[in-house]
This record gives sequence, C-alpha cells and structure tokens, in this order.
Amino acid sequence: MCAIMDLLTDPSAERLPQPGEALPLRPGLHWVRMPLPFRLNHINLWLIAEDERWALVDTGFGIDATLALWEQVLEHITLSRIIVTHFHPDHVGCAAWLSARTGASVWMSEAEFLTTRAVRFEPEAAERQRRLDFWCRHGLDATRRAALAALPRGYDRGVPSVPDRFQRLRDGDQLQIGTGRWRVCLVSGHAPGQALLVNDEERMLIAADQVLERISPNVAVWPHEPAGDPLADYLRGLDRLEPLDASTLVLPSHGRPFVGLHARCAALRRHHAERLTTLLAALSSPATAVELMPVLFSRDLDLHELGFAIGETLAHLARLEATGWIAREETAQAIRFRRLNTPLSDADIWRLVSPPYTGRH
Repeated sequence: MCAIMDLLTDPSAERLPQPGEALPLRPGLHWVRMPLPFRLNHINLWLIAEDERWALVDTGFGIDATLALWEQVLEHITLSRIIVTHFHPDHVGCAAWLSARTGASVWMSEAEFLTTRAVRFEPEAAERQRRLDFWCRHGLDATRRAALAALPRGYDRGVPSVPDRFQRLRDGDQLQIGTGRWRVCLVSGHAPGQALLVNDEERMLIAADQVLERISPNVAVWPHEPAGDPLADYLRGLDRLEPLDASTLVLPSHGRPFVGLHARCAALRRHHAERLTTLLAALSSPATAVELMPVLFSRDLDLHELGFAIGETLAHLARLEATGWIAREETAQAIRFRRLNTPLSDADIWRLVSPPYTGRH
C-alpha cells in the first residue's frame, strides 16, 4: 500500500515528515513539514516532480532554523520554481531566500505579491499606530494596547526579505508541472488572492489554508479594509470547491492530508453558522468587538493571537451587519454593535453562510 493510503486508512501508521525530510506520498509528490514558533507549530509544504527538478509549494517561516532545514533538503533536490499560495509569513517567509539560493522563479497571484510587499515595507511605527488605533476603536483596553505596542512586528521576523519579481498566477491558469496539470483557483477571505492548486485528473487539491483537517483558518477584518465582509468571501471560496470529486486528496497547509473534502467544507460552514448564531444571541445590549470576543474565544489568548481573535470576531459581526441582523453605533469613544432582528430561523442561518456569488475571487 502506498504511503498516503497508509496515512489515510491506518491510524497506527501515522507517519509525519521529520523536519528537513521530504516524505514521498505519491509518485512525484513529496511532503515537507517545517516548524513554526507558535501554538500552531508546523506548516506543510509540497514538492512536485518537474523533470529532474522539483516545484515547491510554499516555503516556511523565514527564520534561521527554517533556513538550516532547507539547506538539508536542498542537499538532495533542485528547485525548478517556487509557488507561494499567499502572503502570510509561514507561506512566503523563505521565498526570497530560496529564490536567491537556487535561482528558482517565484509564482504568486498579483494580489498576494503586492500585499507581501505592502505589508513588509510599510513603516513599522505607522503601521503599529494604525492597527492599535483600529483595535482600540473596537474596545481594546489601554493595558493590552501597551503590551501590544511593545512587541516588534511579527511579519518582519517571518519575512526578512521579499521577492522583487514574480510570475503571475491567474484564476483558471493551467500549470503543467512535470506530468501533471494543476488548475489555479484563487479565493479570498483568509487572504486577498490565495492560490489553490487543483489536479483534476489525479484528484488532488493543494488547499493552502482554505480547508484544514481539524481547525478553521483565520478570517478577519483588518484596519486596511475596515468595512470588509471577509467571511462572505471565504464562504464563496468553499462554494468553488463543491464541483471537485468526492475522492479528492486534500493537501492542507496544517494538519494531515485527508479525503473528505465535501464533508469538511460542510463542517466549516456549520462552524461559522454556529459562531454567528452564538454571537447574535450574546448581543442582548450594545457591545464592542473586544467585549464580544470571549463569546467566540473562551481560552486564554497570547498577544500574538489577540489581534487575530479581534479580527475574526469583527468578521462575524460584519457578516451579521451585511445581512441586516445588527447595526453599528459609532461614538467618539468606541464602535458598538446592537441587535436589530428576532431570533434566526434555519433558513436565515443558511442565508448567512451561503452568500450569493458576486464574480469576485
């Protein structure tokens, strides 16, 4: 039985790649797992055979420990190209270094390339001020603001350098990588133009952070788009995966490869429906996003996680606001949200998590 079928069918055969190891899954497909310095402690990267070389999908968090592991991997392989699914530091962090080290070209969607550069090159003091002011408008207290203000910007640590050129991935592109054809599917919500790769013939999906085996990806409102509805965008991205074959092997950025794409997409949709109904039920009186945050996040959050939690709470509030269930009240001190309508029916809940397609990715 091939390695991937062992992983999927026999829990006792759980075999994870060791740091710096490329584990064969299928002919021409290897799995690399790099450590992350967070509670979410790893990222999956994928190597696809391309003649005598290998195309790499995502690169890891750009710190010295990761670069040292890459040196181990590069003793055995040569890279042909580097495909980056999105701008988050665990995905793009080593891209510039690997490109300079190997000569491999970097492939990204335009939105992700430009976002990488915009985030990395925005002056740190101005970006921090804007971000903290935004969170304070939504209820962040002075104590936690001061603690966050003392932290260096995490993006710079994970992305010490950025690619200065790229080859553009467009939605619907067909990439010939070795013997396989991979279709580019751009989705938003988690990131502005996250690239998923679909091999229809071999029934494989490199899912990036869109569909994870056990956890839900962060979907957040950020200061640069304060009136966005990223949860609607994310849910539309799930819709785009519905036509894929039920036997598709999902290769996620975190967790293990799995089969069961449609069931997982349905579970993610239910998860967000539950969070929306829970949040609406908690709005017995006007409240800020930070006041409502414990409704969705009951465990203690470290400072790294706090901003993501505020943003994700805001994303669910934005979905309720966009569908007419709540309204915001802005004063000089803060932004609060108040409930408008009666309890949700099942049909109402379904509409919340099934936004109409708008033609945007």
